Amino acid sequence: MQLYYHDKLFDGTEKDKTNATSAAAANSTKLAPNSQFGMLVVFNDPITKDDKYQSPPIATAQGFYFYDRKDTNSAWFAYTLVFNSSEHRGTLNIMGADLMPEKTRDLSVVGGTGDFFMARGIATLQTDTFQGAYYFRLKMDIKLYECY
Repeated sequence: MQLYYHDKLFDGTEKDKTNATSAAAANSTKLAPNSQFGMLVVFNDPITKDDKYQSPPIATAQGFYFYDRKDTNSAWFAYTLVFNSSEHRGTLNIMGADLMPEKTRDLSVVGGTGDFFMARGIATLQTDTFQGAYYFRLKMDIKLYECY
């Protein structure tokens, strides 16, 4: 299953409040000026079947990530894909380290509900678009090996 994850971080301006899908809950520290170490972001991001932000979402990604390394940009994700479409109903739970400098990164699918009851597998992430600090898009290739 190939999906696209769209993250639009709130930029702190009044005009951006309605379009933002995530917000920093804790700011980065001065311990690592070359990374976002310590920053925590909470999100409710749209998931689409194609790479277009305006496409109708087939799911939402609800969860958080925090930057966990001082020497490079790396984040640890924990989120649930909530599906509510004619194609799928249920959830997939995904977590793991996203080593951003790598071309592809694997996160674990650790469970699910509904159509994805007891799912296990791998979500391979690839940064598809990166527009500064306020928007990025990930291509997710999800392979399930156990799903009842």
